[in-house]
Amino acid sequence: MAEVPKKGVCKSRPLDLVFIIDSSRSVRPLEFTKVKTFVSQIIDTLDIGALDTQVAVVNYASTVKIEFHLQTYSDKQSLKRAVARITPLSTGTMSGLAIQTAMDEAFTVEAGARGPTSNIPKVAIIVTDGRPQDQVNDVAARARASGIELYAVGVDRADMESLKMIASEPLDEHVFYVETYGVIEKLSSRFQETFCAPDPCALGTHQCQHVCVSDGEGKHHCECSQGYSLNADMKTCSAIDKCALNTHRCEHICVNDRTGSYHCECYEGYTLNEDKKTCSAQDQCAFGTHGCQHICVNDRDGSHHCECYEGYTLNADNKTCSVRSKCALGSHGCQHLCVDDGAAAYHCDCYVGYTLNEDKKTCSAIEEARRLISTEDACGCEAALAFQDRVNSYLQRLNAKLDDILGKLQADEYGQIHH
Repeated sequence: MAEVPKKGVCKSRPLDLVFIIDSSRSVRPLEFTKVKTFVSQIIDTLDIGALDTQVAVVNYASTVKIEFHLQTYSDKQSLKRAVARITPLSTGTMSGLAIQTAMDEAFTVEAGARGPTSNIPKVAIIVTDGRPQDQVNDVAARARASGIELYAVGVDRADMESLKMIASEPLDEHVFYVETYGVIEKLSSRFQETFCAPDPCALGTHQCQHVCVSDGEGKHHCECSQGYSLNADMKTCSAIDKCALNTHRCEHICVNDRTGSYHCECYEGYTLNEDKKTCSAQDQCAFGTHGCQHICVNDRDGSHHCECYEGYTLNADNKTCSVRSKCALGSHGCQHLCVDDGAAAYHCDCYVGYTLNEDKKTCSAIEEARRLISTEDACGCEAALAFQDRVNSYLQRLNAKLDDILGKLQADEYGQIHH
């Protein structure tokens, strides 16, 4: 006997299963209870439901009674309670009539059997302890021809030849015999094995990269985790390009992740908002990484540009600045006027009535000298010489006055120090 599959590794195949149980007088009450226990134990090993296995029971002796149809109960507990309520009928062992009734009334669509397009197997298990009192050969052959798979379980005085006439081929897989009803329960494990379809998902032999889904009857299919799609080999998975689907709602940039998901990023100069989708312009100037020599100005698009102080112009690198006007800087030192001589040069000049001193920055008044100028003598040499003498005389007197003033200032300063 093969080892019974462990629970969880095996899933029962969906069946339309009809038990045909002998309740003639030869079956004592305690023995009949053993039969019902046997039926309940098989039910326990099955996946019961409208999409899984459905169960009906046909009770027979000299008469036949359908205890409940395939569509009557859809859960194990209800089925087992219904089985427990079954009572024996009477004398007689009309096995052929019971099989015919099952074929005509229990295995019909009206009674809950699923049609031929469903590919759900129709199975009958007949349990008897005697020799049939009617013909079973022809009716069993018709049942098998109609697509019903017949199992025959004989107990004690059951006729082995009759069991073989009832059962489907191969007989060694469809005919069972036990000496007493006391051990019939042991056969339940054989039927569990028979009706079990090994679950490759539970066995770990499925080779699905992500998710294995059992389809029953030993079949399965592979599925993928969210964000992945099944490859052509129907086993491995590849990440879906979420970004290509255009459902990401990233304001700027969508980036696919290895996990089959995605995340949003922003253009340079922007930061991702708390919603992880939209972007806001950064204060590039506040970061101190702008590289502007003088002034950094933020732009609306999240970028920035450099500007220069007054008197400077922005160089070709758009970051550093060069002097445009030395005079405009205010550091030229000219007492009166600063005159630009190009981008980086300048000279000082004086207001009208002043002359530039030797330091080339300060100015001195020349109003008095200007009054000595005679426009009438300007053309003659003598007049020019006389003009020059008078100017020199004026300057000498002016310098003498300055020397005298400086001398007094120094004397006062010396007296204050030694006072």
